[in-house]
Order: sequence, then structure tokens, then C-alpha cells
Amino acid sequence: MIGQMLEGRYRIDAPIARGGMSMVFRGEDTRLDRPVAIKVMDPKFAADPQFLSRFEFEARAVAKLKHPGLVAVYDQGVDGDHPFLIMELVEGGTLRELLRERGPMPPHAVRAVAEPVLAAIGVAHSAGLVHRDVKPENVLISDAGEVKIADFGLVRAVAAATTTSASVILGTAAYLSPEQVTSGTADSRSDVYAFGVLIFEMLTGRVPFIGDTSLSVAYQRIENDVPSPSQFIAGVPPEFDELIARATNREPAHRFADANEMAAELRSIAAALSLPPYRVPAPRESAGHLSASFRAAPDLGRPAPDPHTPQPTQHTKVVTAQRPRVPDYGPSGEYGQHGDYGPPTGHDPQAAGLRQPPFQPFDDDRRKSRRTTLIWVAIVAVLTLIVGVAGWWLGVGRYEAIPPIAGLSSEQATAALREAGFETEIRQKASDTIPVGGVVGSDPSAGSKVTKGTTVSVLVSSGKPRVPDIKPGDDVRKVNQLIKDAGLQPIDAGEVGSQAPKGSVAKVEPAPGIVLPMGGQVKVFRSNGAQPVKVPDVRGKTTEEAVQALTAAGIKVRETRAEYDKAIEADQVIGTDPAAGSTVNSGEGITLIVSNAVKLPFLVGDSVGEARQKLESLGLRVQVQQLTPSDGSVVIGQSPGAAAKVQPGSTVTLTALP
Repeated sequence: MIGQMLEGRYRIDAPIARGGMSMVFRGEDTRLDRPVAIKVMDPKFAADPQFLSRFEFEARAVAKLKHPGLVAVYDQGVDGDHPFLIMELVEGGTLRELLRERGPMPPHAVRAVAEPVLAAIGVAHSAGLVHRDVKPENVLISDAGEVKIADFGLVRAVAAATTTSASVILGTAAYLSPEQVTSGTADSRSDVYAFGVLIFEMLTGRVPFIGDTSLSVAYQRIENDVPSPSQFIAGVPPEFDELIARATNREPAHRFADANEMAAELRSIAAALSLPPYRVPAPRESAGHLSASFRAAPDLGRPAPDPHTPQPTQHTKVVTAQRPRVPDYGPSGEYGQHGDYGPPTGHDPQAAGLRQPPFQPFDDDRRKSRRTTLIWVAIVAVLTLIVGVAGWWLGVGRYEAIPPIAGLSSEQATAALREAGFETEIRQKASDTIPVGGVVGSDPSAGSKVTKGTTVSVLVSSGKPRVPDIKPGDDVRKVNQLIKDAGLQPIDAGEVGSQAPKGSVAKVEPAPGIVLPMGGQVKVFRSNGAQPVKVPDVRGKTTEEAVQALTAAGIKVRETRAEYDKAIEADQVIGTDPAAGSTVNSGEGITLIVSNAVKLPFLVGDSVGEARQKLESLGLRVQVQQLTPSDGSVVIGQSPGAAAKVQPGSTVTLTALP
């Protein structure tokens, strides 16, 4: 769609991000001559009148809201097969990209992100609107340090579409509230739950629940509470543990009523902890920045200006007042301090009102002394110049800034880097937005100053993220880097039994080659060095005997499952999963399958009432064949017969007289 015009007004310039139902582009409103963000929905929605009606209603509702923390909605419409939304273009990136670049945030940085977003969502809650999809991808951070929330109402519009299956869980699985999973309903407290999970992720760098599928992640929160972030990151204040515990309570009535109430509690915590003010940095290599480079790519081939040609200079007013110290959120979550502006380095005695002493007449001796002094001054000046040039070369002159290459072809990028004095190599990097073969960027990134002759990697798009080819025994750090290079997030999943050397990689989940969304999680299992063993045959043993036999073989019983087997007595083992004879790693868990068969007692000679009581106590149903309906009748026959093993809940037929 690059270069297309929507409704003859909005020009699509470059891709920024894509999801399952839409794609966001950088564009321009040609009528007002201003940059805009254009969200284009999937063409399947264009023919859905229910979606279009809800889409227009939600856009109108959000456009009425006014708050600096809300991404402004300018227009909406349908152009052919493309429903679209025109929004404010936030030059910067997403909270997801910032977390990926810099890792977990310290509390004062978390507060700086959460407070304006909660205030913005609170405005929507007061107007009766619910976001329904609070997540890091929808929190935008501008280059000026503004924090905004986007995509209000889109989930509700998609939910109204007849093309949406009723079995689909709408929203992002990692942030859904329990009531959204079980019933699909959402209110302001559902947004509060999602925001509690968001703060947990900002503090720890991970989500509280992980799983193999979105459904398994979503359903974990029905039975499990969100853990305290202090369990994962040392030094998290208990006040933040309590904030997250209340926001993510599984019972909606026990959460904050809305975002306004949660924002008030966050402000109280910030005051109690004396959290300093902080300007949130925008991610450096964001999709938004890459889209700007991609749009500007044709201009990057122009020749660089001649360094000998005089360039216009910018005159900057000197400010002598000191500026306050601002905490600096470092790349690993630590933070230091920016320096203050010092006083002017020059000092003019006359300007300060001091008198200069009058000059004295020189005699011949003074003239000789002066010539000697001038000679020494010249020598010192030459030495100073030599030392200065050498220092400049060692400190600055041998360094060169890496030019921007995003959006170029690999050949153009290589030529630009070599012209700047660097060696080059090609490296693959996944991208949701840059077409396969296009240049995503460089490593080190554009603008970094490195010594001339350094090898700079040209990062070429390999398309959508895919779990890299990883083999048992690979180094964990190497694997983690490969996963990050693939645009995915490695998660330490602990140790498992494996033939791979202890401490190396045993396996990854999902398996190599699986395509995941950008930033998707890949679990990395480390080998504990255990050797594979065969599962022994424990069929017919009691549960206790089977557990002892498996433990002796170095195998743990992970869970017990009940099944029916007419040949095995109740509470005796039918088998295992994996089955006997299978090979598993020592220390791994298996499932023990235990018989739940019910053994029938001998009932002939009992009264119907006595027989019914015995059978119902065993969980069985009773059917009586008799001439007159009386519990006093005597049982003369039963089917199945005595000692038969039947399935729980089965029906036993009794024959009685009279």
C-alpha cells in the first residue's frame, strides 16, 4: 500500500507496525500538510456493516476525549476494501520497544510511564469508555518524553464484527482479566487488571504468566494470582507489590474501581517513596524511527556536503542558571545523574570592575628577558599544539559517526559504511515492517561514534520473527543472543534432564523454525546433565508401590490421572504416560494412570433398600425390576454380577420379589 492515497487525501508513506487485524503506517494528510499515523484494518471488515457501524461509533467517542495522554483521533473512513483510522503521529516508539532495549525499569521510571497513562485512561473511564487492550504495544513514548495510550475502542469494534468467531478471545492474552477470559465481559476494572500486569512487566521485564499457547496463558489467571514483582527483581518496594496485588485481584470488586482511583494510589506511593521526577526516553531503534528512515531512504543516496564548504552556524545563548539534576534511566535498569551547567569558564577582570596595574617602561635587560620568554612561549605553544593534535586524534579524530542506513538495499548500505571508513558484514535480523532483504539498521546503531576501520554489521531483514536453529549443547548466552537477533524474547525456563552437557541448552519451546509475533517469548531450558532412563512397567501395582519403583529409577510422578480399566482393580495402576519402555530424562516427571473401576458387591438376598444404599454409596445408579415397588422386596439377581469391575456412574440392574 506504500504510495496509495486514501479518499484522495491521506498518502501512505511507510509501514510502522502490523498486527493480526490491522497495520499502522506513517503517512501525510495532504490537505492540511501534516504527518499522521494511518491504521488500516483487514479488508475482511470492509463488508461487515456491524463492524463499520461500531468502528465509526468508537472513533467518534474517542475523538471527543481531550487529554495529553491520549493519542488524538482525527478522522475515520472506508476506502474501497480498507477501513481506516487517521490518528496523531507520535514520533518515538512503544513501551514494548523501550523494555526490549533497556530491560526492567526502576520505580521512578515506572511511575513516569504509568501516571500519565492512568490519567488518560481515567478520562475515558469517566466518559464510560473501556480500552479492553492495555499492553506495552499500545503505550507510545515520544522523542519529547510524552507518554500516550492508543487504540481505544478497536477491540470492541472487532468484537461486534460478524466475521469474528465467538470462540476467539479478544485482547492480548498476557493482559486479559479473568472475567474477560471466562465471560468475555469487560469494564473499567478489567483495564485496571491489565494495567497491574503492565506495571509488573515494567518492573520485572517479563509477564507474570507464560505458556505454550495464548489460551493456556489466558486461562492461568483464572486459578492463579499475579505474583509479587519483588520475587523476581530485588529491591522492588513493598508498596508496588501491594499496588499490583490490589489491581490484579481475581475478584473485580476487590480491585480499584477505575484508572482514576489507581492513579491516586500511585501518586500517594510516589510521595511516600519520594520518587524523583523523570523524563521517559523514547526507544532509539523503534519501528517509528525505522519507518522515518525507510521513508527518507531515497534521499540518503545524495552526495555528502563538502567538508571544506562553509556551513551555516547556529548561535546558542549561554545560560548561566543551573538546571535541576534529572535521573537517567540506564540501559540495564540502573540510573545515574546528569551533570549541572557550571558557571562560565572565562573571567574578565575589567568586566568585574577590577583595575589593571599601569605598564612600566622597559629597559634593555627587560627586552632581553622578553625575547627569551617569547622563545620559551613559542616552544611551549608548539609542544601544546602537538600534544593537542595527538590528544584530538586519540580522543575524537579517529572516531566517526555511523551513518543511517535503514531502508537502503544491502549494497547501498555497505557502500555508505565503507565510504565513511568502516568495514562491513551482513547479519540477519527479523522485522515485522521492513520487507525481506531490506536493511533494518546497523549494529552499532546509526549515530554511534566508533573508531574508523571498525566492522559494522548491516542488519538485513529476514522477515517475520522465527525461532532460530538451536541444538542441544549450544551455549546459553549464544542462544539468548540468537533469539534476540530474531526479534524474540528469551525466557529462562529452568533445568531439565538432557544428554547435553550440564549448564548448556537442552531445548527451546516453541521449537526451532516456528514463526512468532515480534517480541514473542521463547523458553530456554538448561540441561541438568541427567542421563536418559527407561520407564519401568508398574501395571497392576498399588499407587504407593508404583511411586517407589519410579523414584528408584530416577523418575518423578508429576500427576496422577484416573481412568477405567475392567481388568485392573480400583486404586491399582493401569500404566504411565509416557508408556512403559519409553525413554525419558532422569529427573523428568511422568503421569501415573490409576484405575477408578468399581468392584460390585454380592447383593442377592439383600432387600432392595439395602442394595440401593450400597450401590449409590459406590457412585452407581440403580434400576430395579420387581412386581410391586417396595424397598422391602428381596433381591434375587443382579447384572453385572458380583465382583465385576464397572465404570463409575454405571447402572446396575436388580431383580427382586415380590
